[in-house]
Amino acid sequence: MLLHFRLLLCCIISGCSALWRPCTDLLPLDLLRRVVPAGGVYQSRVRLVQSQGSRGVKFTGPPQALSFPAAPLFTNCNYFPAEFSIVVTLKIPQLPPNKDEYIFTLLDGGSDRLLLGLRLTRDKLPLCRVSEVGQLWFSTEKKGLFLCDGSMWITMLQERERLDYVEEHQDLFTTSETFDIEVFSIPSVGLFMATANRDLGSTVYRWTNGRFERYQDFSTHDAQAWKFFTVGRESFLVVANSGGDGVEEVSVVYRWSNRTLRFVAYQKLNTHSARDWEAFHIQGEAFLAVANHRQGEMNHNIESVIYKWNPNTRKFEVNQTIATSGAYDWEFFTIGPYHFLVVANTFNGKSTVINSTIYIWLGGSFRIFQSILTTGAIDWEMFQIGNRFFLAVANSQRLDNTGSIQYNINSTIYELNMTSQTFIKFQDITTSSALDWEFFTVGDDKFLVVANSYDGNSYSLNSVIYRWQGYERFVPVHTLSTNGCRDWEFFTSSDGSYLISSSARQALSKILKLRTYRQH
Repeated sequence: MLLHFRLLLCCIISGCSALWRPCTDLLPLDLLRRVVPAGGVYQSRVRLVQSQGSRGVKFTGPPQALSFPAAPLFTNCNYFPAEFSIVVTLKIPQLPPNKDEYIFTLLDGGSDRLLLGLRLTRDKLPLCRVSEVGQLWFSTEKKGLFLCDGSMWITMLQERERLDYVEEHQDLFTTSETFDIEVFSIPSVGLFMATANRDLGSTVYRWTNGRFERYQDFSTHDAQAWKFFTVGRESFLVVANSGGDGVEEVSVVYRWSNRTLRFVAYQKLNTHSARDWEAFHIQGEAFLAVANHRQGEMNHNIESVIYKWNPNTRKFEVNQTIATSGAYDWEFFTIGPYHFLVVANTFNGKSTVINSTIYIWLGGSFRIFQSILTTGAIDWEMFQIGNRFFLAVANSQRLDNTGSIQYNINSTIYELNMTSQTFIKFQDITTSSALDWEFFTVGDDKFLVVANSYDGNSYSLNSVIYRWQGYERFVPVHTLSTNGCRDWEFFTSSDGSYLISSSARQALSKILKLRTYRQH
């Protein structure tokens, strides 16, 4: 039997009070070097060998325990890492039936209590008991890796669904260029999609027989975004109009009528070149936030507005105003008992390199929580992976006081640091005038797709899907040909998962189907 394993440590150290070190400083550790001297024999029937490029320990008889103290592994912190990987190569002619073996164990130095174990079995798994919490068990019969949580075995590496490729499903020709897509469901009615079009009005489509079909048209004015939301049992759509009808500049809230099965105009709200609406609830109360981009042609430093639903008048009323600079997007999210609202500030009249701000709900209003320097920020996307919280910003262009413009710049992912209670930079990704991020999952895999719109020379660019790879962070896995891509939306139906892209350069949105395969 040949055995080889390495321990990969990530930079998040649980409970460590020492300074954090970058992941690049934490190199893979070869645990076998700790117990077997290079080129030597550790004990009888145990030898260090090479097999098809793999260095390992060969047991020529019954295996014997190899052990060493773990303390020397952690020179910068006395705590075991919160995230780690164990890479094991095991070559064995045959595992006897009804037999299981420990391949790796981590013991409490004071009591020899088992803290972590990796076991190998040929047949069915044993009972998962509280005393075996943290044990990993590989079953050769089930071809899967399982983790004991104290009551049941959780599948870790058994057969699962994985994204294979993306294929074109439907070309959706719209009345004009489309800046935003909103996909939503109305209970007992169906799945819908609203497109925010530059000219000639906007449209709601209904998912019928695996395709989106035109359902209802709206009179809009240079529409930038739609937002679907509910208040109680009622459903609403609000459009962000960035233009006016020559008399006034308003955005409109529409209410769904269960009688006519159509949206009807419900309330008009004064806005200024509105770019986005965000809808959210706090303690059972409904709110709307509008991103006012500019007033007139030159004044970008204006107030964006948060509205609150009045259950007595059944209308939205101004609740709070917030000073913004060329606001383009609001993103609401909740972490534990705390509610946050982050704005994408794009331009202050002189530069795009300005602060975008995260606000926290305290005492009945939003107050500044943190400011982050962004570069022509257009979109924020909040997402969660396990118990980790992230914010991704789409940076569109770098324009400074000299008048030079750069489109190929970094967009950035930030992670919430629970210790400092701030979002810190997690990963930079080079993008080309990025206008949107969309987070989605397929099976157990997590993805981000970016809308690349312009590189300074062409609008015909590849937008990119990135997959979460743990300590490798997000890595590119698919490229998608787009033309002036403005928005991505992910949705699922009874027959699969889809992505929709909109274009700010042509009256064509594309619906792509995500093809998956079963991974063993």
